Amino acid sequence: MTSGGTATDPSRPLPTTRPRPIILVILDGFGIGRDPAADVIAAAPMPTWRGLLHDWPHAALRASEDAVGLPPGQMGNSEVGHLNLGAGRPVLQDLPRIDAAIADGSFATRPALVAACRRAARPDGRLHIVSLVGPGGVHANDRHLVALVGLATQTGVPSVRVHALLDGRDTPPRSALGFVADLERRLAEAHRDARIASIGGRYFAMDRDGRWDRVERGYDAIVHGVGERASGATAAVEAAYARGENDEFMTPTVIDAVDGVIRSGDPVVHANFRADRARQLTHALVDRDLAGFDRASPDGRPAPDDLFVVTMTEYQAGLPVEVAFPPEEARSLAQAFAEAGWRQFHVAETEKYAHVTYFFNGGVEKPYPGEDRRLIPSLRVSTYDLAPAMSALGVADALVEAIGSGSYDFIVANFANPDMVGHTGVWDATLAALEVIDDCLGRIVDATLAVDADDPGARGAVLAITADHGNADELRDAEGRPVTAHSLNPVPFMLVGRAARG
Repeated sequence: MTSGGTATDPSRPLPTTRPRPIILVILDGFGIGRDPAADVIAAAPMPTWRGLLHDWPHAALRASEDAVGLPPGQMGNSEVGHLNLGAGRPVLQDLPRIDAAIADGSFATRPALVAACRRAARPDGRLHIVSLVGPGGVHANDRHLVALVGLATQTGVPSVRVHALLDGRDTPPRSALGFVADLERRLAEAHRDARIASIGGRYFAMDRDGRWDRVERGYDAIVHGVGERASGATAAVEAAYARGENDEFMTPTVIDAVDGVIRSGDPVVHANFRADRARQLTHALVDRDLAGFDRASPDGRPAPDDLFVVTMTEYQAGLPVEVAFPPEEARSLAQAFAEAGWRQFHVAETEKYAHVTYFFNGGVEKPYPGEDRRLIPSLRVSTYDLAPAMSALGVADALVEAIGSGSYDFIVANFANPDMVGHTGVWDATLAALEVIDDCLGRIVDATLAVDADDPGARGAVLAITADHGNADELRDAEGRPVTAHSLNPVPFMLVGRAARG
């Protein structure tokens, strides 16, 4: 994330005289809107936030495109935002890294991808590709999918079956018909027998919060050929719309229940490059002892064994898969703090917990020495417009407690509401979510200013408030229709505390 200044260098020595603690609050999906008619944040009654804007120094940061290591026109997202915030500098993201490999030809030499294709290059061989499809670009990209199909052609794979996951969150809610038809055309151009074998909304196979009943429905369609039936991908989407389902919530649908299911020994490439929503389905494919998940089909057929699974990027350290693009080392602020002996506290609710831990720490799973973590469980609701407060009060409670404890040098917290409720596209619910966030900010500011309040010579605590990307700032399009995707808008950066006054 950049504002035109010099990027932070985590390798520089940390100051010895400083505020304590330094608190970073990330308001997920809280951008600076351009059109008041589309901007829920501008419309929300947020007296605390308005007062902070009046009283404390603030600036605007770019949180998309090249400022966070993404291609031109690509909106930021939570993974990218937290990785950049945690690094203190722009980090080249997986999307442009994979794009560059396709452009220079090295994509076709990646050992994991070549191995998957060679395993399928037998007379009855079949390569399976699981991927989110469409132009969203946040979790996957159709260029990568088509490049994989092209590699299958080059290596003599006789058939390719695509298990398509529809977006509807980072794309308009009902936009799949056009790009599914276009994808089918591109698959036919790239391979003589490449087809979409199953299709369904990301709500199911891309869950990230342990809702295994959702994942199981996506898994059953992909692996066992169990689900709704359709004669083709376009017909499946049309049937979903007739049932009142948007792209994100499309019931998993089977198109090819004979040649499209995953058999024992088949190679499978999960082409999503973003890890958080690809992890659970991958566990279901490779983990025979997955607790709380039935890998057998609903009628009792066993799950296929000896699968050769390749993931586009590393979804989780230790998963028994091959990784096409392993992580590149990204030194983080959390690492620098740990090396300096600082004590840290990272807190978020389930929806964004990985972001303030794994992603903020540069892709490191384990806590650093001196790093405490607190997971606040997210509510079990189908969509967050039904519970716009989410678990923000629990996050605020933990954060205020940590500030007042005097135990920590650095604290980072994420409030998921503007993003997760904003993704529903429901204006009133997003407004209600922002009111809750405003109340939480009031408590956090009070706790910050209370640190060393009786000691005029102390520097006290300092609070930085920012966001990882926009969302709630652009909830309607020019025609007044709901927008569920992130925005390209900048995000705020504000400092609160005695040290912020100079």
